[in-house]
Order: sequence, then structure tokens, then C-alpha cells
Amino acid sequence: DVQLVESGGGMVQPGGSLRLSCAASGFTFSGSPMSWYRQAPGKERELVALISSLGLSTNYADSMKGRCTISRDNAKNTLYLEMNSLNVEDTAVYYCNAYPTPLPWGQGTRVTVTS
Repeated sequence: DVQLVESGGGMVQPGGSLRLSCAASGFTFSGSPMSWYRQAPGKERELVALISSLGLSTNYADSMKGRCTISRDNAKNTLYLEMNSLNVEDTAVYYCNAYPTPLPWGQGTRVTVTS
């Protein structure tokens, strides 16, 4: 079965940093472009960043450009999202998934930016 297990979220002050992880199983991770999404309270899920299957190409939403880095370790079937200079607008549940065709969603990891 496909499993996507996100972790690394938490509560952080404005200006802080977090590193999210996504452990993937049940599909050929190394052959799949991957992405991070987020869903803020009362808003639709939005794409944050994506990375090609070998990690050679990345792309970011304008709202996160320059403040986050997506990476992957295909040997560990793990996707990462390093975020810094966080602000309250980054508060959301963060999800990883394949791109462009999503697999069953994981439970996400909650990021709360608050002073």
C-alpha cells in the first residue's frame, strides 16, 4: 500500500525555521517527481514546491521562493522541505505527494507560526 508519512512540523516563532520530512513507501519513489503542498485553515490546498525524480530540478510557489528548499534522498525514500524566515501566513498543514498525479494523501504535519 502507498504510504506518505509527513513529520517535522511544530510551533515556531516568526523568523524561525523548520525541516519537514516525508517517508514514502508502496510505490517507486525514485521514479516519481514529488511535491509539497500546504493547506491553511479555511483555504484550499496549494502547491508549495516540487522536485524532479532525480532531484535535478526544483520549482517553488512565489510565496515560498527564497525561503524554502525542497530536496530528496532516493536511497531513503524520503522527501524534505527546509523552511526559514517563517511568518504567520505559513501556518498550515503540510503534505507531500507525487506530482502531478497525487497518490492517497497522508495525514500531513502541522506548522504553526506564532509569537
